[in-house]
Amino acid sequence: MTQNVSPPRDSTPKVSPAGEPPAWRAVLFRADVRTLSLLGVLAALILIGGITKPDQFLDTRNLQLVLTQASVIGVVTVGMTFVIISGGIDLSVGAIVALASVWATTVATQEYGFGGILFTAVIVGLGCGLVNGVLIAYGGMVPFIATLAMLASARGLALQITDGRTQIVTVDGVLDLGERDSYVLGVPPLVLVFAAVTVIGWLVLNRTTFGRRTVAVGGNAEAARLAGIDVRRQRLYLYLLSGLCCGIAAFLLIVLAGSGQNTNGNLYELDAIAAAIIGGTLLTGGRGTIVGSVLGVLIFTTITNIFALNNLQSDVQQIAKGAIIVAAVLVQRRTASTT
Repeated sequence: MTQNVSPPRDSTPKVSPAGEPPAWRAVLFRADVRTLSLLGVLAALILIGGITKPDQFLDTRNLQLVLTQASVIGVVTVGMTFVIISGGIDLSVGAIVALASVWATTVATQEYGFGGILFTAVIVGLGCGLVNGVLIAYGGMVPFIATLAMLASARGLALQITDGRTQIVTVDGVLDLGERDSYVLGVPPLVLVFAAVTVIGWLVLNRTTFGRRTVAVGGNAEAARLAGIDVRRQRLYLYLLSGLCCGIAAFLLIVLAGSGQNTNGNLYELDAIAAAIIGGTLLTGGRGTIVGSVLGVLIFTTITNIFALNNLQSDVQQIAKGAIIVAAVLVQRRTASTT
């Protein structure tokens, strides 16, 4: 008499093919390695600055200056990071900063005091971001073309408002923010604003539905649409966010310079894109970190400061920045091909 015997159960633990760890662990590992690498580069630059010009570079006032200068472009970079993660680009950020700064420093605006200048800078930034967003999300324009048109228009309007003149700020409340008496525990107010924007940006990107939708749209817009995400509305919000960051940066620049002029924000778009790329944000969208972008800003600002202290020409600075950008893109491509 035969007896049916069930096959023995396989007690071997389930593992991924080839013994590889789960995909999410690989992503976190790459992010950690990238962040540590950027911190290593920043530490190396600080070491170089301390060796070449120890008395000047390591001076407290110089370090405060580096952080203050990084604050303006850093706020712009936070907004740019969101846009690039979504698969877009914004070439108009520098021109928007210029337009917002001159509009907020006209004689008529300054009559309303501190609040009038801040409100005007933010509203102008949001208005320009709204135009970009509508043209791209609902007008079907390519982001490169739409923001390039905004770049030209905003620069032209800024020049028309100022007539080529520098507009001096006379509001004491604004000027006081740039004075050392306003520092909080030795930290300039502009740096505190930059830190707040960075923290908020990190939370929005990593802890909210808005951040997840941004990554989804950048990774695959059609799949995001099929999943129920309103891709057009999301893109509109992202360019509004970029415009808001430009408005805040324009106000910080007004505090830093004590004036508004149509040449403000020159090449900010290139610096912001470069910082985001250095930080690991993919130009094709779908991946990026706020922390990486901020470290990219600090690296570029530190390089500029070291070159200035050592009396090196600006063209050498640009060559160095270009080499760093190329190296970062090559590393991104190599990383993408191995995953």
